[in-house]
Amino acid sequence: MLLSRHSGPLRKCQGPNCTWNTPGRPALSCGLEEYLKRFYPSDAKSRDADGFGARLKEMQKFFRLPVTGMLDSRVIVVMQQPRCGLPDTREDLPSRNRPKWISKVVTYRIISYTRDLPRVTVDHLVAKALNMWSKEIPLSFRRVVLGIPDIVIGFARGGPNVTPTRQAFSLGWLSGLSSGFLKQNVPEAHKHAHRPAAHGDFYPFDGPGGTLAHAYEPGPGLGGDAHFDEDERWADGRGLGINFLAVATHELGHSLGLRHSSDPDSVMYPTYGARDSENFKLSPGDIREIQELYGKRSKSRKK
Repeated sequence: MLLSRHSGPLRKCQGPNCTWNTPGRPALSCGLEEYLKRFYPSDAKSRDADGFGARLKEMQKFFRLPVTGMLDSRVIVVMQQPRCGLPDTREDLPSRNRPKWISKVVTYRIISYTRDLPRVTVDHLVAKALNMWSKEIPLSFRRVVLGIPDIVIGFARGGPNVTPTRQAFSLGWLSGLSSGFLKQNVPEAHKHAHRPAAHGDFYPFDGPGGTLAHAYEPGPGLGGDAHFDEDERWADGRGLGINFLAVATHELGHSLGLRHSSDPDSVMYPTYGARDSENFKLSPGDIREIQELYGKRSKSRKK
C-alpha cells in the first residue's frame, strides 16, 4: 500500500482554476483536487470540463459512498484517513496479463532501517508479511544480503524535488535516474546503516504525516521494490505508531502484483487502520486475488 496520511482542514482553493461556483458543484479545496489527481487520475473518458466531478464520483463509488459528485463530510473523512499512495483505479487487466513473478523463488533484501524499531524486529515483520502471502501460493521468498535481489526494501525520506544522484553516490545506494533504490550492491559500510537514502521517484515522501510507504508491481528496475517513509513513527503493533506489519503486508501485496481492493476487510484496502498484529491476517478476498495470479499452494507445502 503506498500509504499517505491527509490530516487537518481542507484549504479552499484560491484562483480561477481552483474554485467552482457553478450551481450543483461544490467549491473545490486544493486538498481535494490534489487528492483526486493523485489517486483517481484522468483518462481519455474524463478529460473534459466535468473531469473533477467524474473523478469524485469514481472515488465515491470505490469507497462505497453515495455517488453524488459533491464534496461532503463522508468524502472528507476518507481523505483524512491514512492511505495508500498508489492510485485506487488502474487499467483493468485479466490476471493472465498482469505483472507477476515468474520464478518460484523471489529474493529480497532490506538495505536500510528505521530508527523506531530494532533491526531484528523489522527483519521478523518483513518475513512474517511475506509468509502470509507465500503460504497461499506456490511462491517462496529468500532473503539475501549480497547481490541484486528481486525486491529491495528500505526506509527513505525525500520527494521528487530531491536530486538523489549526488547524495546517492556518496551513500553508494543509488545511481542514474531520480529513482528511489536502484538494484545494486550496497557497500559494507552502509549495509547496516540507519540513515535513509534520498528519495526521488514518482511517489514522494513528504515528512511526518504524509506518505507512509509505497511499492511497485513486479518487473525490472524498481519493480517489486517497497519503500517506507523514515519520517513516520513506526511500531510493531504495540503502543503508538504506524503498524509496520500491516503496512508491509499491503506493500508486499503490491510487490506481488495486487491492486487496491474496495473491501474494507482486505489487506489491500487503500486506507490505513490500526490492526492487531497478533490476529492480523489476509482476508478471503486477498487470498482469492493472489491465487488468481499465482495459483494455489498445495496443502503439503503450506507452512
